[in-house]
Amino acid sequence: MQCPYCNYKESKVIDSRHTDSKSIRRRRECESCKKRFTTYEKIETTPVMVIKKDNSREYFDGEKIKNGILKSCEKRPVSLEQIEDIVSYIENEINKCYISEIEAQKIGEIVMDKLKDVDEVAYVRFASVYRQFKDINTFVIELKNIIMEKGD
Repeated sequence: MQCPYCNYKESKVIDSRHTDSKSIRRRRECESCKKRFTTYEKIETTPVMVIKKDNSREYFDGEKIKNGILKSCEKRPVSLEQIEDIVSYIENEINKCYISEIEAQKIGEIVMDKLKDVDEVAYVRFASVYRQFKDINTFVIELKNIIMEKGD
C-alpha cells in the first residue's frame, strides 16, 4: 500500500477490524516516514441485476431498499441499526446464492418478512406500497392475516 504522505510503496498493518459485513478497516504505518494512515478493504462481489415487474433490469442497490424501509419506519420505534441489519441480511442472502439476477418481487418478499418481525405497522406500510393496495378491503385483508398469524 502506497503511503499518502511520502508515496513510499511499503507499509505494515498495525491493526485490522471488521467495520461491517462488507469491509475491513486497516491501520497502517509507512516503513519510510513512520506516519500512520487508515485504509478500508471491501469484498468485491459480482454485480446482481434486479428484474423489475416490467422485465427491465437494473443493478441491485441496497440504498434503494434502505430508503424504502426508512419510509415505512417513519415515526416508528425502529432504530437505524435495525434497518441496516435488514439491508445487510438481504444483501448477504442475495450474495450467498451466487446468482446474477433476482426478481424484485423476491427482494420485496424478503423485506416484508424481516419487517414483520421488527414492526408490524412498518410492515403494513411497506406492503401497502409494495403490493399496491387498491382499496381499503385489500388493506383489511392484510391486517386480518397478521392478526391470524399472531393468534397461532
